[in-house]
Amino acid sequence: MDIEHRLMPEVRATGRQLVGTAVPYNKAADIAGMFRETVMPGCFAASMKTNDIRALADHRTDQLLGRTKSQTLQLIETNSGLTFAIDLPRTGLGDDLLELARRGDLSGCSIGFIATEERWPDPRTRVLHAADLREISIITGGEPAYPDTSVAVRHRDRATGAYLRRLRLLEAPPWAG
Repeated sequence: MDIEHRLMPEVRATGRQLVGTAVPYNKAADIAGMFRETVMPGCFAASMKTNDIRALADHRTDQLLGRTKSQTLQLIETNSGLTFAIDLPRTGLGDDLLELARRGDLSGCSIGFIATEERWPDPRTRVLHAADLREISIITGGEPAYPDTSVAVRHRDRATGAYLRRLRLLEAPPWAG
């Protein structure tokens, strides 16, 4: 199966860590004018437990920003969507993305996944119940598929320990506003 990609809007910067909502749940999005898609809560839960999910720039595997295996990418499911925190590397790529985010120049974030359980109530409506999440990407151009997503930058120390545990309990993360 081919990996599907979905682009999400808005990247902002105020620190060294990118945080935001990668996918909103229960919100329909227009997918390239071909169909409407809704991602259901828990869609990525199984793959989050087993996969080493990567954070990339522009879906390019040679532009690695973080990964769940090394805990430089954290993924948290809330009632409203899948949230993430990426500890940006101190590399040219990490510094460039940080500056672009601070300036408001980035288009948004995107995900790469393979659908494993889907329903088509009609030929133009897809509901995703389960998907194998492979990656989250920061995108430097393009239009968002899901308009209710966000990305911001925060300092690493604000997203550690008790702060991340508290996020798991929230309806929406504090950076989503």
